[in-house]
Amino acid sequence: MKKNIFTLFALLALFVLAACGGDDKPSTETEGNEGEASGDKEQYVIGVTQIVEHPSLNAAFDGFKKALEDAGLDVKYDVQNAQNDQSINAQIATNLVGDQVDLIFANSTPSALAAKAATDDIPIVFTSVTNAVEANLVDSNEAPGGNVTGTTDNHPEAVAKSIEFLKDELGSTKIGMVFDSGEQNSRVQIDQAKAAAEQYGVEIVDAAVSSSAEVKQATESLIGKVDSIYIITDNTVVNALESVVGVAEEHDLPMFVAEFDSVERGGLGAFGFEFYDIGYEAGEMAVQILKDGKKPADIPVQVPQNLRLQINEEKAKQLNIEIKEEWNAELQ
Repeated sequence: MKKNIFTLFALLALFVLAACGGDDKPSTETEGNEGEASGDKEQYVIGVTQIVEHPSLNAAFDGFKKALEDAGLDVKYDVQNAQNDQSINAQIATNLVGDQVDLIFANSTPSALAAKAATDDIPIVFTSVTNAVEANLVDSNEAPGGNVTGTTDNHPEAVAKSIEFLKDELGSTKIGMVFDSGEQNSRVQIDQAKAAAEQYGVEIVDAAVSSSAEVKQATESLIGKVDSIYIITDNTVVNALESVVGVAEEHDLPMFVAEFDSVERGGLGAFGFEFYDIGYEAGEMAVQILKDGKKPADIPVQVPQNLRLQINEEKAKQLNIEIKEEWNAELQ
């Protein structure tokens, strides 16, 4: 009888130990790429969709991440790049929605359009978008409506001031522009440039492309027809900017650009701003949505702040262009 009682207690002890032990596999619920989540701190998953790889868009994403880090949010990022393929761009948006991310960060106009088409529910914060209203991303900059808001990469005066500079300071009368006809972003800026050209009495000669592989040939087609080149914030063209720089250098043409990163890559100058800054401002909007519970519909779209002129001193010397004090430039 004692033996049977001992056996019964031993079996009960084994049962209790087994029940308490459970599965010894590590939990993945709070794993993320931005640090460990604590018990009282929620981890957010942000899906990132970017149309193509280039320095300006990358800088915007860096700024976005820094804003969330500064706000103390614990974030896991699902980063996907379409490499300028529209079918991949659409699939990325669909996948992020299917994964039920907490927020989508759309870095470019095509990325934002694909995200908006994929969901009416998940908050979308964009940056590097030229005109959110004309792209039908928002109802208005002041009252976006829907589930989309963000920051633009088009200061209201940037294009007109660039055309004015080329005409008044460099003496240009025929300005060549290469752009992707399939980018809403670019069509807006081309229209702005042509309106400014009419105002200042110069001519715009444009060359359309549909891929980065066509950029060099399109630029070469402008030779003999123009006395300067102006490259806007076109993702397809900026992705192949070195092709434009090479053609411009070969024919001693001043090339004005729209981004400081493009100045560093060989442009003569730009009226611009830091893409890091507009990314950071977009990140602050994401914080308002995730942490403070605000809706994108109630957060106004913001344009770039602090538009300024930047000149590439080395490029100016190559072109025998004297830098004037009144340009008030920040030299490279």
